[in-house]
Parts: sequence; C-alpha cells; structure tokens
Amino acid sequence: MSIMEKFLKSAEDKDYRRLGLSQREAEKKLEIFGHNTIMIQKRVSPLKILLDQFSDFMVLILLASTAISAFMGEMTEAVTIISIVIVNAILGFIQEYRTEKTLEALKSLAAPTARVIRDGKTVIIPAELVVPDDIIELEAGDRVPADAVLISSNSLQVDESLLTGESVPVEKDVYPQGGRKTAEEQKNNKVFMGTIVTGGKARAMVYATGMNTEMGKIAGMIQEIEDEQTPLQKRLDHLGKVIVYGCLAICAVVSVAGILRGEELFTMLLSGISLAVAAVPEGLPAIVTIALALGVQRMLKKNALIRKLPAVETLGCATVICSDKTGTLTENRMTVRKIYAGGSLVEVKGISISSPGEFSVGNRIINPIKDENLRLALEIGALCNNARIVKVQQEEEGVVQRIKSRILKQESFTISGDPTEGALLTAAYGAGLTPEMLEKYYYRVDEIPFDSDRKCMSVICRNQRGELLVFTKGAPDVIIEKCTKIKTASGISTLSPSQKSSVMRINDRMAGEALRVLGLAYKKLSAGTYDRRNAEKDLIFVGLTGMIDPPRKEALEAVQKCRLAGIKPVMITGDHKGTAAAIAREVGIYKDGDMVLTGVELDTMSETSLERIAQNVSVYARVSPRHKLMIVRALKKLGNVVAMTGDGVNDAPAIKEADIGVSMGITGTDVTKEASSMILMDDNFATIVSAVEEGRVIYNNIRKFIRYLLSCNIGEVLTMFVGMLIGLPIPLLPIQILWVNLVTDGLPAIALSLEPAEKDIMMIPPREPDESIFSRGLIRLIIFRGVLIALCTLVVFTSMLYFTGDVDRARTGAFLTIVMTQLIHVFECKSERRTIFEIPFLNNPALILSVMCSVAMMIVVIYIPALQPVFNTVALDTNDWLIVSGFSFIGPVLASFLRASRGKRVRQKVKRK
Repeated sequence: MSIMEKFLKSAEDKDYRRLGLSQREAEKKLEIFGHNTIMIQKRVSPLKILLDQFSDFMVLILLASTAISAFMGEMTEAVTIISIVIVNAILGFIQEYRTEKTLEALKSLAAPTARVIRDGKTVIIPAELVVPDDIIELEAGDRVPADAVLISSNSLQVDESLLTGESVPVEKDVYPQGGRKTAEEQKNNKVFMGTIVTGGKARAMVYATGMNTEMGKIAGMIQEIEDEQTPLQKRLDHLGKVIVYGCLAICAVVSVAGILRGEELFTMLLSGISLAVAAVPEGLPAIVTIALALGVQRMLKKNALIRKLPAVETLGCATVICSDKTGTLTENRMTVRKIYAGGSLVEVKGISISSPGEFSVGNRIINPIKDENLRLALEIGALCNNARIVKVQQEEEGVVQRIKSRILKQESFTISGDPTEGALLTAAYGAGLTPEMLEKYYYRVDEIPFDSDRKCMSVICRNQRGELLVFTKGAPDVIIEKCTKIKTASGISTLSPSQKSSVMRINDRMAGEALRVLGLAYKKLSAGTYDRRNAEKDLIFVGLTGMIDPPRKEALEAVQKCRLAGIKPVMITGDHKGTAAAIAREVGIYKDGDMVLTGVELDTMSETSLERIAQNVSVYARVSPRHKLMIVRALKKLGNVVAMTGDGVNDAPAIKEADIGVSMGITGTDVTKEASSMILMDDNFATIVSAVEEGRVIYNNIRKFIRYLLSCNIGEVLTMFVGMLIGLPIPLLPIQILWVNLVTDGLPAIALSLEPAEKDIMMIPPREPDESIFSRGLIRLIIFRGVLIALCTLVVFTSMLYFTGDVDRARTGAFLTIVMTQLIHVFECKSERRTIFEIPFLNNPALILSVMCSVAMMIVVIYIPALQPVFNTVALDTNDWLIVSGFSFIGPVLASFLRASRGKRVRQKVKRK
C-alpha cells in the first residue's frame, strides 16, 4: 500500500505527522531515483570553444593571407588581418560560452532546502535529498522542491509564472479520489518544482524528482536542441569558399601566364601572391561584424538587447512571429472595462492611476461620483480589496521619468497586490474615490478572506454614521445566489428570478468579450455584534465589473506592419481560448477564417497533422512547454523563419529551438534570457517588429558592401588577368594592389553598413530562408561592374602607355583609375533598385567622409615626393586627370542608361498586354 493510499484510508486520522518516509526508506529511494537535481550533460571546455572559432574555412584562408603578407614584408596588412581574425574569434567564443549558462540558470531555480516528514517528524533537509513519496510541507514564501500532489491544503496559492508565464497566482486545492477529473483539475491538484508559494499552507506527496519533474523535462528538451547556423552564417560560409577557390585559380593563371611570357619568375610569383591577398576580401568578416554590432547599438536604443550577433540579420528574414499574450501584446495590467450597475452597462476607457479616464453609457459621458449605483459599485470594489497604491521610489524610476516628475512636480505611483484587486482600486481612484477619501467614510472592522470553496471575499466596515456594513465581491454566480434583493435605479427591491436571469445574461455577454467578471454586493448589519457565518447571507446585489488585461496601443499598429511586411503574427498563450481569441481579434492577429487550437487539441494531433494546418492557425491557447516546442518545429518544417517570444522557464526550449528566440527583459526568467538571442527591454511586441525592420536594413547593407567589395576585387583580378593575356606590361605592381585594397576595402565599405533604411523596407515580403546572398540579380550587378572597372582601368593604362611611352605614368593612371571607379561605384551600391542619379547623396555623412579620406590618401601617394619611389608613382597633370575622370564616370552613366532601357521595355510589354 502506497503512502497516498495509507493517507486516504486513514481519513479519520488527522495526525499527519505519522505519515512520511522513514530515514532508511528515504535513503533506499535516493539510491534508486538519484538526487533531486537538474542534470547537465558534459560541458564543452572553454578552450575547445575558443579553438573551434579558428576552424572556419574563411578564417583559415585569412590566416594563410596573414602569413603571406608577413612573408612579403607587409606587416601592416598582416596585423590588420590577424586583428580581424582575433576579434571574430572572441565574439564567437562569447556567444557560444553564454549558451552554456542556460542550464546553470535553470539549475539555480531549484529550492535550496525543503521541509519534509521523516520518521514522523518535520525536518529541514537539502532539497536535493527529497525523494518520491516524501511528504513535504509548504507555506507562503517557499519554493517548491519537487513535483508533488496535494494531500491537504489551506487556501494555497502558487505563483507558476516561472512555468506558464501567467502572472496571476494559481489557486490549488485537494481533489477527492475517484471519478474522472478534467486536465485543469488534475493540474490544480499539483505543485511543481521551482514555483513559489504566495499564500496559504499545504502538504503534498512528492511524485517526481530531478529530471522527471516538469522543470527537469524542460532541461532535457533544452539539452536535446542542437544549435544551428543562422541563414547569414550559411551564406557567408558558401560565399567564402566560392571567392577563395575562384580567386586562387585566377591568380595562379595570372602568375603562370606572366612566366610563360618571359616575365621574371620572382616578380610574377610576387604579383600572383599580391593579387591573391588583394582578391580575398579579408575585410568582409570584419565589416559584417561591424555592421551587426552597429545594428545592435541601434536596436538597444529601441529597447531590444541582442545577445547573439547573427540574430540581428536573421530577424530580417523572419516569416512568423510567435508571441506570448500577457505583457507582450497586452499591458500586463488588469483594467476595468465595463461596469453593470443600476440596470446600465457603463463603458470605462483610458483609466489609470495618473488618468481619470472616461465613464460612459452609450454616447453619454457620466460622472461616476454623482451616479449613486455606479459609485457604490466602485466603492465596494475599492473597499473589499487588499491592494495598495504605493509611491515609486526615485531610484526605481527611469532617468526621463525622474526629470519629468521634477519638472511637473508629480509623484509616481504603482499598484502593489493582486492584479484583479489592483484593477478595482484603480477604477475607483480614476473616478475620484481615492483611498484617503474612502478612509474618511469607512473604517474596516473585519475581513472574511477569499477561499476556493466560497469563491468570494468580504470586508466588514463601519461608516461615519456608525452603521456596520458588509461588502462582498466574488464569482457572479456565487454572489447572485447569496442575494435576496437588488439595487436598481428605482431603489432596492426583492431579487426576482427574471432579474437573476437578466444579470447572468449580462455576465455571459461580458465573459464572451474575454472580460474577467466579478459580482458586487452589500448589506447593513446590526450596529452591535454580528455573526461572521451569516454575514454573507441575504445580500443586496449591486452590479458586475468586467476586467481585462488590455492590448497595448502600439500592438495593433505593429501587427498591421507585420502583415504589410508579409510576416504572420501568431499568439501562443497559456490563457483560456476565449480570452486569447478576443485579444487576438482586437489587435488584428485573428481574422475570420483563422483557426484557434488548444493544448487539449494539440495532444490529439501528430506533428505531421499540425504541419498541415499550422499555416492557418493564428492562436494557440492553454498550451504546455511541449506544445510550444511542437508548434515551433512544425512552423520551421514548413520553411518558415520563426521568432518566438517568452518569459517563463516553460518557454526556454521553444525559444532555443526557434530561429530567433526572444525573451522578456522585465518579466523574463534568467533561464529564458540565457536561451534567447534577443531580450526585449520593454516586453513590447512592437519592439520585435522594430527589430525585424532593423534586421532587414542590416541584411540590405550587408548585400550593399558585398556588392561593393566583390565588384572591386573582380575588377582588380580581371585588370591583371586580361592585361597579362593581351601581352601588356603588368598594369599594377604588388605594392599598388595592396594599397588599392587598403584604400577602397576599408572605410567606404564600413560606411555602407551605416546606410539608413529605404522607405519601403517594411512593404516587401521577407526573403526566403535559403535564398542566395546573390539573389535578385546581385551577381549580375557585381560581374557587370567588376568587368567595367577592369575595362576602364585597362583602357586608361593602354592609352597613356601608347601616347607617353612611360610605363610608370601609365601605371599611376591605372592606379588612380581603379581607385576612383571604385569610390564612385560605392555610391551606386547605396541602392539595388535605383541609379546613382536617383539616390539621396547626403543621407550618409560617414560615406562621404570615407570617400574624401580615400581620395586624400591617393593624392598623397601620387604627389608626395618621398612616397613616389615607394609606390612607383609619378605626378599626373590636368590632361591625365581628365582622362581618369572621364573613364571613371562611364560606369554609372552606362548603368543608368541600361536600367532606363530595361524599364522602357518592361513598360511597353505591360501596355501590349
């Protein structure tokens, strides 16, 4: 016979201290089940994580470039490249090392000690020694040490936000054995490891410890999820290999061609090596990192803290955003929306501690103080209440709020206590019924606290006239049954069955709007003594009050922005189906024809079944951690790039599985934050959408400087390759090639990463997750412009060589031309859809400044006598500059002409159709 059976069989025996395990039994169970701890798989050593950063293909090529540059005596180039490699390695190490902390944070949530009954006595032991069948004792403030079933309870309330994300404490109670129980009843009969007792007392029998607890299962799910490369990382890996193999092949051909033509062996090997170093865009990883880092800074200003750099870009291709409801789409602040009193349904809008709000019946605004029935309903809500309005200490305010408060001489206040009671107190406060005012009229004498059996709470107060009154609030069906009279606009009368039915219809209508409804009642007691047992009988019904956690004002606009951008917003919540659907409809997530699925329905579905309908589901309600993981995986299998938000421990597995995990900065647990890629500092859905927009900007900017760098590098390689093939002298010397690389690949490319967003960035559908970085015609633009750069450089070289016969002058002209064409081309790269004559030139001051610096550096090496022998340059005259300038501008002019011609052909085709 188990401990639970012994307990139930001995129902008449109230000495629960006789229950529990003996010390010997506990030791045996400890050997069988192990310690009550979250097990962590063998961790990767920090040294291995660091060494792995140097195994990337592109990094190995950069290390080879470093060695070659050092061998050639180009120490500046070598130091620059090795610095890039080290910075990238450090950033990668930090990112991976942080992910190792996720499980450590989870482990820290376990209770340090537990009160258990051993050998008939209550003892305090380390929580890791708790075993199945142990009887644990719980009271307010305790952290539950293991998963357990309640065997006795006294008004137990538990904060399960750690697991569910819902901030309102959950009432727990013992349910009798036998008969079928709903899933909700089974859950409310249990307490879970890591959750916190907020009120009441209980005893419970442990049924799961360690990795078998709900917390342990979450830890197991986190450990099973493997880290994947982001879309950007995959694209850059592929890009690196293509560039390296292509450049090495061409450089080898250039060197061999020169040697076969009779050029000196050493000179050609040096030229080939120089060209290889120049052709490999060693600045690319650094500029990508800089672009992402700058994006992180911009996002932080918008309240989004990025923990993993590649996630910045991944946000830009998000196709689905799975968002929690409470606090993200809503304000996480219960607010009174409707009050039914005196036969009228009153709408309440814009109410808060700092705002009086508006009370209206239909289109008529009313004064709540002057309406006797409404005022009484507000008074009952405020008096039958243990919430408090407290002043916020200045150190808890933000800097802006402190300054504003001082200027306006305002004080900041907040609500302390139960969210529902806080809403009632705020409604009364907004109507002008402040706590100070109510305290002048009423003095609390006694309280009959809420319990799950009565489903109501009452307070007994004495007013200024010495009358004793009881004020009661609770579940509407319970309150109405306790009432024999009703207060209407005509006065107090006997409560008839039809009036009862009418009240319950109003209640059902309010509940159908996802409002949490409470009934309000009162009665006068005899001025002398009173009987608490009869205090809640024969009450006078006053009205109903409906509350909801309202949607954030900015959520609707953010959802609309998502839809315009081709992103599907999905609500995933632990709340009830009706409430979730109502809020989703209000913010625009749920539309007619969309589906709403519950956790119970998900339990009956396979992952394949879910995949078939997932694209049509807008709301998931009453879901568990396993369900959230299942939803994310189904959406990913459909080819979506998924962003998942969450705050509780239950969200951690799904957040880690998602392409972009987003945790809450205010309400989020450490576990969720450690598992996430991004933290919302304001817990706001609109911030996610802003981050998506920033991600798109960053990806576009990455494409811009990849276009620029590769066009320039192709131009350099083709200049040397074609020059060799047609029998010209070497157009550019090794030192000149390296200088071109330094002047053009550095500052202008970095400046492109600062390009502001194009106006229609959020009106374009998200790109495909497997889309090539060269898609949408980018490779065509790169090759076309690279060929044009090479042709212009070779034409200037051959013409100057033909007319002057001076190789050094011709090389200087080619040297200047290849730099000038590239610096002009950087402005073309500002947009893929507009020509250089259509783009705003002055919206990126950093780009203008970088181009000016590069031009100044070229002038220095051409005209400073001390540097001319180093770079083999000669001073150019006005005619030379005219030739260089003319050919440098051929690129943008030709590109504009071709784009205009193509646009004209497209328009003609459209007209013919």
